[in-house]
Parts: sequence; C-alpha cells; structure tokens
Amino acid sequence: MRTVRFRQTGGPEVLEPADAEVPEPGPGQVTVDVAYAGVNFADLKARSDGYRVPALPFVPGLEVSGRIRAVGAGVTALRPGQQVAALTAGGAYAEVALADAATVFALPEGIGPRTAATLPTVVPTAHALLHEVGRVRAGESVLVQGAAGGVGTVAGQLAKAAGATVLGVVSGAAKAQYALKYGYDEVFVDDGTGPGFAHEARRATGGCGVDLALDPVGGDTFRRSLDALAPFGRLVSFGNAGGAEPWAVGQPDLFPGAHTVSAFSILTLAQSAPQALRAVAERAFRLVADGTVTLPVTAEFPLEEAADAHRLMGGRTSTGKLLLRVGG
Repeated sequence: MRTVRFRQTGGPEVLEPADAEVPEPGPGQVTVDVAYAGVNFADLKARSDGYRVPALPFVPGLEVSGRIRAVGAGVTALRPGQQVAALTAGGAYAEVALADAATVFALPEGIGPRTAATLPTVVPTAHALLHEVGRVRAGESVLVQGAAGGVGTVAGQLAKAAGATVLGVVSGAAKAQYALKYGYDEVFVDDGTGPGFAHEARRATGGCGVDLALDPVGGDTFRRSLDALAPFGRLVSFGNAGGAEPWAVGQPDLFPGAHTVSAFSILTLAQSAPQALRAVAERAFRLVADGTVTLPVTAEFPLEEAADAHRLMGGRTSTGKLLLRVGG
C-alpha cells in the first residue's frame, strides 16, 4: 500500500512516499481503507521534534475517514464495509490505517467521507474544551487562541451556540476576517506591535476579563491568558505549540483572582479513557450532523503531496482544516 513516512525528523522535505505492508487488525482493532486523512499540528510536531514517535521510520497522521476493511477479534459493534471516522495513534498517511475499535466512529446520517475526516480530533477537542473541561455557561465570555484554525473555527461556533460572548486571537488581519464568520464577536490581531490580547480582552469586557480562556500555545501566551481572566475565571491548556517549557502555576498565581487552570489532550484521553472520549465525540458529532457546527476544508492535497500540506500549515497562513486525499 502507499504511505507517506519520515525516516528522520526535520522539515517538510523529510516526508517521503513509501510502500508498506497492509496492516492486519489485532484483538480490539480495525483496519480502515482510507478516503481522507486529516492534517494536524501534532503531525508537524511529530515530523520536526519526534512528538509521540515511538520509532523510525514513522508514518504520521492521527485521523482518517473511510470504510472498515477488516475487524479484529472481539470487535462486535463495527463491520467491514461500514463508513467510519477514526482516531489513530499514527499511521493515517496511508491507504490502510490501523485503529483501536474504541476510537472508531460510525458516521451520523448525512456526513460524507470528506467532512468525516475533519471530525475525529478537532470537533471532540473543541467540545471538551468548552463543555466537559471549561464548563461554559450562557452569558459568559470566552477567549480562544488560534481562532482561525481548526479547533478555533469549531470553538467559536460552539461557544456562540452556548450563549457566550466569543473573543478570538489570531496572528494576522486576514485570519481575523475569516474567524469572524465562525461565531466570534471580536477578534484581536496579536502580532507583537499592539497592546496585546490580554489588554484587548479586558477592554472588550469592560475591564472585567474573560470567564474562560482556551490556550494551545503555552509559554508567554499561557501567562497572558491568565492575566486576561475575570475573577473566578478558568484557563484550559490544550497544547504547547510555542515549544516553551511546560507551564507551572501555584497558589500565588491563582489566589488573587480565584482562578482555575485545567488541561486537555485528546490523544492522552484516547489512551487513558477511550469510553469517555467516545461519549464526547458522539455528542460533538451530533452537532455537525444537525448543522450547529461546520468545519470548512480550506485546502486538500493528494497523499504524495503531504509535505506541501505541512509547509502550508507550518507557515501560519492556513485557516480551517487541511486534508490529504487518499482513496475513493
């Protein structure tokens, strides 16, 4: 089968097409004939830094859509030929992907394979950040970093549907215009030249600060998100895209504003509590099926051009969701 892999970490140029044996599902697993594979920032971190790479060579990719090819022993709720979306532990940049049955989801009525490839990571992540972890309530204010990205696009819509005032942070004016189409009441461009997003968030909330902040960046952005919180505000960390040292906060940081800091990782939850992830995913997928949430595919590449997809995402100019087209 066709795959795209890397044999050493580095820039997009280390991604190379390669042939590989078709995997066979073990107990509790399924294989999927891949129609589309999603491209995520975690794939770029795997390629550049070895993030969650157990050994080389490695086939990256965390999510696919397609049809079940085969099921392993003990799998009873899924069947060959069924259309699904799946979260994988790598290996999605391939014609056939292997996944644990617990993270393979039958598609709701009306969702095709192209849309399905946008679902496994982004939509459950945004839902968990806002509802399961952030516990957003109607009338609150929410601040989202990366408002024009995949998670940001969905988070804006979900927060608005929950009755919140939604504020976003992006790196450029074009991204701000894009994000405003997806639930945001105001979007701040934070390019290092102005007063900064924490100041703007306080201005937009009449000096109060925001009730909930979502941060995938870490480092200084994490600290400034804390500064943007209202009394009793919550900050949810869901990544470290900036590559800074892991954050650490203590009582002196949290006592003055009675703040709460939480964290979420969909990949970790998939390993530690797959049934909890399944419950979140099913709730989130229903909101796509009923039209509450849309996640636009803004660029699509053939599998062999995965390096170009990585260049686009790594250049910080992309919006929405990027996909690799693999099968029919």
